[in-house]
Amino acid sequence: MAEENQELAQESAGPVSSWLGENGFAHEFLGRDRSSVELIKVESQVLLPIASALYAYGFNYLQCQGAYDEGPGQELVSFYHLLKVDDDVVDPEEVRLKVYLPRDNPKVPSVYWIWKAADFQERESYDMYGIVYEGHPNLKRLLMPEDWVGWPLRKDYISPDFYELQDAY
Repeated sequence: MAEENQELAQESAGPVSSWLGENGFAHEFLGRDRSSVELIKVESQVLLPIASALYAYGFNYLQCQGAYDEGPGQELVSFYHLLKVDDDVVDPEEVRLKVYLPRDNPKVPSVYWIWKAADFQERESYDMYGIVYEGHPNLKRLLMPEDWVGWPLRKDYISPDFYELQDAY
């Protein structure tokens, strides 16, 4: 039974997930989004080897790096939307990597050294969610003042000096 489920999972995996599996990269195929982009979950400790392999495989453009909060007490997610681009490509191949992180110590390696486009994007994710991108050359606040306390886009964030609208009058 378990063997049958594993075969089913491999059949439904997309070409990038299949390639990663064939080359021994530990990951989890999460399905596809509404645009049919493959979603692949990777662990923090294998992000750099997988990202480097995907770069060598042709994913030369980091279109977007971002983060989101799954909810109070739940994990934070750092994601990477990658494309294969070239001069003659009309419909580039796409894949999205997701790294799920514990909210009490969210650390993940920086992909800045693979894709320079990660510079400000990782800084924004750090600034808004508190995800530490280890190895980033200049990881500091980008949008909030340097002395700001907390991570404003976390769903459990309480704004300092918060007051109800009715108390304003």
